[in-house]
Amino acid sequence: MSNLNRNNGQMSRRQMLRGIGATIALPALNCMAGVSGPSKPKRSVFLYIPNGVNTLTWQIEKAGPDYQFTKPLQALERHRADITPLSGLHHPLVLGKHHNCEKVWLTGANVPGDGGAFRNTVSADQLIAETIGAATRFPSLELAIEGQSLAWSKDGIQIPAERNTQQIFNMLFGVEKDGKETIRRRLSRRGSILDLVADDAKRVKGRLGSEDRSKLDEYLTAVRQVEERTRRADEWLNVPKPVVPATDAARLQRKLSMAEAGAYYRLFYDLMVMALRTDSTRVITCGIGGEGNASGIPDIGILQSRHGLSHHNGDPEQLRRLTQTDTFLIDQLSYFLDQLKEHKEEDNTLLDTTQVLWGSGMAYGHSHGNANLPTILAGGKALGYKHGTHVDFNLPKIGKYDVSNATEHYKICSRPIDSDARVSNLLLTMLQRVDVKADKFQDSVKPISQIVA
Repeated sequence: MSNLNRNNGQMSRRQMLRGIGATIALPALNCMAGVSGPSKPKRSVFLYIPNGVNTLTWQIEKAGPDYQFTKPLQALERHRADITPLSGLHHPLVLGKHHNCEKVWLTGANVPGDGGAFRNTVSADQLIAETIGAATRFPSLELAIEGQSLAWSKDGIQIPAERNTQQIFNMLFGVEKDGKETIRRRLSRRGSILDLVADDAKRVKGRLGSEDRSKLDEYLTAVRQVEERTRRADEWLNVPKPVVPATDAARLQRKLSMAEAGAYYRLFYDLMVMALRTDSTRVITCGIGGEGNASGIPDIGILQSRHGLSHHNGDPEQLRRLTQTDTFLIDQLSYFLDQLKEHKEEDNTLLDTTQVLWGSGMAYGHSHGNANLPTILAGGKALGYKHGTHVDFNLPKIGKYDVSNATEHYKICSRPIDSDARVSNLLLTMLQRVDVKADKFQDSVKPISQIVA
């Protein structure tokens, strides 16, 4: 390892450690796993769809193991043993506040009802990345087919998402044009600039009003995030990126767009699978669409935005199209689970070591109902999950569903039936499955015992 970089003639502590043989960010150190040997990867993927679903055709009406998949969910039949649909979950602090559902899906933070600016809290994926992220080149990977990043730092600052598939490939697997020392000098210059920016900000902070200080704190948090990414990039310069077979590289570098939505979605999913296969990261978030601007799906003859379809006003044709887009999105999820199942690691598939959460922060888009959120948990059998049932927190209190009565059913999607059935319970469960030491997450009551072995 190189120790040529010096600052004012002095070796940095990191460089001295390199000189005496310390190794940076290895995923298989015995000290991480105890005397029994290296720990096996535990992975997490979070996938968000905007604007809810057509709850009348979505709702599974029976709990337990012998439930029947509804029309839009039928592509998941082949994955029955590896998934758990959940009904009745909600975020208590977000009820009736539809403008920020996308932003708080993984945080559960309190938000203003008018959709105005607010300081978020940390997202579950980032707590996981903080615990296990040192083992991989990227502690977490933030993607968005459309819409926003789902990831928020401990300071409540949004972590940017990458939307360009070719840039995602290059970031994960591309060969750098410049040599390591050239890149290291560039990173060093970036670090020096960040130091100057931080020093300037600290000098003016005392002269600012409270609102400006808050804005400056957010800015400095973003600077610290860039500093951390710069530091990690420097450390990983001596570790070659994974080599992807030529056929896979050609497939993953195709230039696609939403004009061919099916292939475009699957390209994102293929990139995620390859990132997990090569252990480039163990934590991924992906926004599948924005609440206000998700594109139509030309493949299935729908050019309207999902937001427009969700405001259907009960029109049968609009509802049919919304169900059609729900079905399309589930088809893509099923494809992703197929790919995760296809790759084996010793006695497990990649799906067995990956917990996948798919869902939305909205249930019934027309009136912005955000109780009874559409939620599917998949994978993670090696993490201690048990699947194969529909876990329903509504039925013990309502007895049965009446989706033929839209007015009555929509009430379930606007007001929670069980006030303790919270998305934060599920997120807490997911945190604990990947060794995050947490007894509580946001407003959680307890982990969901029905989904763990």
